[in-house]
Amino acid sequence: MQTRSDDLDILLAVVDAGGFSAAAKALDIQVAKVSRSVSRIEQQLNVTLLNRTTRRLELTEEGRQFVARIRVGLSAIQQAEDELSQVKPQGRLRVDAASPFVLHQLVPLITEFRQCYPDIELVLSSSEGFVDLIEQRTDVAIRIGQLADSTMHARALGQSLLYIVASPTYLARQGVPQTAAELANHQLIGFSGAAILNHWPLAGMEPISPCISCSSGETVSQLVLAGNGIGCLSGFMVKRHIASGELVALFESQKLTQTGREQVNAVYYKSSTVAKRVSVFIDFIETRLTL
Repeated sequence: MQTRSDDLDILLAVVDAGGFSAAAKALDIQVAKVSRSVSRIEQQLNVTLLNRTTRRLELTEEGRQFVARIRVGLSAIQQAEDELSQVKPQGRLRVDAASPFVLHQLVPLITEFRQCYPDIELVLSSSEGFVDLIEQRTDVAIRIGQLADSTMHARALGQSLLYIVASPTYLARQGVPQTAAELANHQLIGFSGAAILNHWPLAGMEPISPCISCSSGETVSQLVLAGNGIGCLSGFMVKRHIASGELVALFESQKLTQTGREQVNAVYYKSSTVAKRVSVFIDFIETRLTL
């Protein structure tokens, strides 16, 4: 082994913090030491891992591959040490999910999770699209819909069926559509960005043309609740509103049950071993999600 594990830890800190100074601050060491460690690794391997400019720092392609591998390797070492010493899961755990999932599914579980694992420092981020786990310094991402990234490992958490919904006040004002064709006469609220999000689960129906487009499902939800139109949202967001009568589910007898958007997965670095803090988090939420 040409490189030292302490140098590799520092390299990961630079990547995760986004720069040498930020890494030095996080590790409470001098910037010069950080720079020496990264330079030493590059010299030992005879490869450039980081492109440095005055404004930003980026991984080279070789750096991206190397960082992905050493992250897995160091995680395996940490896990082995934890298992031998029976240390409780600890350290920073960075979790990313779409903002509605964070608000409706993760936030209600955080108090109990923190009570069970007080030594895990949670960092929650919200991204409406898929994220590069390495570039965004994320340990685990919750993704909804079909997966195409084979470089990551995915663990299925369940399915959240889609519901076409409107508020009682909107339906009283505009009428209740009985067929998909009648939706052309209604105010439809949809998504900007990913076109698949405007495919509603009705047979033979073309993607909708929204009268209001939103980047976040939470915004769609609030607009629908306020009586602005009809939307199509995941059950984890709207089932409680349907149960309370705040929203009405439409086309339930005509709705397709499989569109590719229902699957909920936890996605993390692909390896034979998983950091203990990642595995306990996924185990914890899997049995408590209300999809």
